[in-house]
Amino acid sequence: MQLYHHPYSLDSQKVRLALEEKNIDYTSFHVNPVTGKNFDSNFFRTNPSAKLPVFQNGSVILYNTIEIIQYIERIALVSSGGYRDDPTLSSREVVEWMHKIQQWNPKFFTLFHLPVKYRLYVSKFLRRVLIARMAESPELASAYHRKLREAYETEDKMQDVEVLRQSEDHLKRILDEAEIKLGETTYLVGDEFTLADIMFIPILSRLVLLNLKEKYIDTRPNMAEYWNMVQQRPSYKKVIGRYFRGWRRQRTLLKTWCYVQIRRLLRRY
Repeated sequence: MQLYHHPYSLDSQKVRLALEEKNIDYTSFHVNPVTGKNFDSNFFRTNPSAKLPVFQNGSVILYNTIEIIQYIERIALVSSGGYRDDPTLSSREVVEWMHKIQQWNPKFFTLFHLPVKYRLYVSKFLRRVLIARMAESPELASAYHRKLREAYETEDKMQDVEVLRQSEDHLKRILDEAEIKLGETTYLVGDEFTLADIMFIPILSRLVLLNLKEKYIDTRPNMAEYWNMVQQRPSYKKVIGRYFRGWRRQRTLLKTWCYVQIRRLLRRY
């Protein structure tokens, strides 16, 4: 099994948490979206959306985050002697929470909370990467052009504060509902850790990364307690903590920032 992913990608974090929690062995391939590695022709040719993660198991290739996680759940069940339609698969409530969480798109929320000069710098770099890849692989020009158009549309939306307001409102509804649930149970769905928690943890991690913990987590006491608890799980420490906890956060971000600056100074896109 192969997973094409990156620590910056929220959906990648969700899938990796599932793999670690289910003790599934896999081969990891880092594809950094901030440096434009997801636009390399070999990767882009089979995945023109350029989105992460991509999961492959033999001839099975999956791009949808929830489908990947449910596939992992079935693999783990079969490996332990169960069968694919086993009633111990995630309950309807767990699946509903998974979809509810996945409906929130972190893209604009994240971009709005980044320093403007860094966001614009990386955005311009990625547009140049797309133009360079278009010249190198003319047979993929139309797909690259579509991504380039999306990049410009994203910049236009960043001028509209209503886009941020809608994203914030959506996030708050999820957090408020989770706060109520966590006042009743240890985890999102009952007293056992489930796929719903796997989907939820990366969102809290993203809020911490953006220095928004006090505003969104600490103001919700049940969630604050939950957040402290899930950070102790080995899966969290391996998938997220090793990249973004404490001083590791600066190291991870600095490494990418230096790469982008050097490539741009050398005009090597």
